[in-house]
Amino acid sequence: MFSKILIANRGEIACRIIRTARRMGIATVAVHSDADAGALFVREADEAVRIGPAPVGESYLRGDRIVEAALATGAQAIHPGYGFLSENPGFVDLVTAAGLVFIGPSAASIRAMGLKDAAKELMEKAGVPIVPGYHGAGQALVLLAGKAREIGYPVLIKARAGGGGKGMRRVEHPDGFADALASAKREAKAAFGDEAVLIEKYVEKPRHIEVQVFGDNFGNAVHLFERDCSAQRRHQKVIEEAPAPGMTAEMRAAMTDAAVTAAKAIGYSGAGTIEFIVDASEGLRPDRFWFMEMNTRLQVEHPVTEMVTGVDLVEWQLRVAAGEKLPLSQDEIRLSGHAFEARIYAEDPTRDFLPAIGTLHHLKFPASGAEGSSIRIETGVRQGDAISPFYDPMIAKLVVHAGDRASALDALVDALESTEVAGSTVNTAFLAALARDPDFSAGDVDTGLIARRQAALTAIAQPSPASVAAAALAASGASLLKTGADPWDALAGYAHWSPVRRTVTLAYGESETIAAVHAKAGRLLVEIDGAERSVPPASRVAVWPGHVTVFEGSVAHSFKVPDPFADAADAGGGAGSLRAPMPGLVKVVRASAGEHVSKGQALLVLEAMKMEHTISAPHDGEVAEIVAEGQQVTDGAVLVRFVET
Repeated sequence: MFSKILIANRGEIACRIIRTARRMGIATVAVHSDADAGALFVREADEAVRIGPAPVGESYLRGDRIVEAALATGAQAIHPGYGFLSENPGFVDLVTAAGLVFIGPSAASIRAMGLKDAAKELMEKAGVPIVPGYHGAGQALVLLAGKAREIGYPVLIKARAGGGGKGMRRVEHPDGFADALASAKREAKAAFGDEAVLIEKYVEKPRHIEVQVFGDNFGNAVHLFERDCSAQRRHQKVIEEAPAPGMTAEMRAAMTDAAVTAAKAIGYSGAGTIEFIVDASEGLRPDRFWFMEMNTRLQVEHPVTEMVTGVDLVEWQLRVAAGEKLPLSQDEIRLSGHAFEARIYAEDPTRDFLPAIGTLHHLKFPASGAEGSSIRIETGVRQGDAISPFYDPMIAKLVVHAGDRASALDALVDALESTEVAGSTVNTAFLAALARDPDFSAGDVDTGLIARRQAALTAIAQPSPASVAAAALAASGASLLKTGADPWDALAGYAHWSPVRRTVTLAYGESETIAAVHAKAGRLLVEIDGAERSVPPASRVAVWPGHVTVFEGSVAHSFKVPDPFADAADAGGGAGSLRAPMPGLVKVVRASAGEHVSKGQALLVLEAMKMEHTISAPHDGEVAEIVAEGQQVTDGAVLVRFVET
């Protein structure tokens, strides 16, 4: 077994690998960018090496610097985690050429499955079912449009490289094909350096079910059952579960057999996932699933498999890479209970899931699960850390396990409602709403569920009067009990040299509330619009600079506490301008100075967090100035100025 490994990744997956390595007595080396110098994974590793500035192209994608760090620290092997260089065969070659061990599959296996078109040809030859489509090399618009007509609409345009939903577009009609193709190619080029795409038939009621496979260097391969990842938005997974709801013994046998066949076809070693698209229009049938792709690495959602099998997949990765055989045979791997994983992101569901940034001024996860369940938090951040615009905005993965699906789902909702994050907008309320959705609760889920229910799932109720009162009390400071010896300190809200009655202003969205906090008969009361209200002692409140956040179940209501001395003037904006909602790169500009535009008209495309976001006109008007194509902009930067009327 290795005595020291280097982890070529960051965030929660680096912390996850460190945890298993420490348990096994293996020392760890972290590599980090300037932006991550004080990150949790850097502090938890035994050693840390700086590899470059914040942009990934200058740090986490610099395979040469990572290998140099491994050699300099005496590491014997490199664990890639997921993302970044984890599925880059060139990096594997670089690692092995340096005399180091890559904790993952061979470069040949990665190459075999790295391009979706070639992988599907290989799987078809191996007898694994594949979805109807065009996987050829030709990329001309006229050819691809013709193939789409032959396949029949709706079709799915997919980048042949990479994953995560990037470079993927659903097209309903021939008229929208050219624009969708151009957009998919741009996004694929930016994310993977390869703009080539393939065209597939879009399955009308698709479920995304994947099988965890594992191989060793002795020709052995097993599966660790399936995961259902059908709850997706923009082709990105939101909540994953194991096992798949509604799975029959016949369907499981057919799917897991196909997955193991796929792994053996390429002599696979290490952890991998075979992803299938399933037509669930008539339930789960063994003749209605098709190979989509193979992820030749550990998956983000691997904890749900660990929860239902009791297997530490990272430990298996380390043992197989060190030359050991698989720890268990297929017959020894058991399925027990049900598990869910919810991905908590810094993003705003009410703004079409735009990524958010900010400092995590308050961060609290449940310490234990509901009765009869267990809970696991996978995170790479702490209270006080900042969400950076340079990397994926994941805050944590919340994983629960219970004896059956209904109990596990109840435990998931309970855990989400007990999670508290303040300082950045997060998606916990959306996740809880999805978990409570009647169809999701019943296991009747497909990849289009979130899109169909998005308005309802992202709707946020206004804060209750009790929450407003709790925010006012916290903002006033009167709720902070003093600890001095003065007997008057026992009277909450009493002060010798300041009035007992305090007035505070709270801003929530576009509205403002003026509240008065005062002491009465030894109690603190809040007066709003002439009505007095006491604050429940169980109120969950976080106070952070200029704000108060009150937690109502899974919803975080953040109130701004205006500074009366602050300059209220807008420095260069207002109704006459349109600002960037986040940092990003201006990929395409579709309007010009002097042009009259209509409300809702697309003005430009902003690339941020490796996704494309269309910025549209908020009203009719004439463009006075517009940002240049190819320009990098910061959050809040003016993108468009309109002629004042």
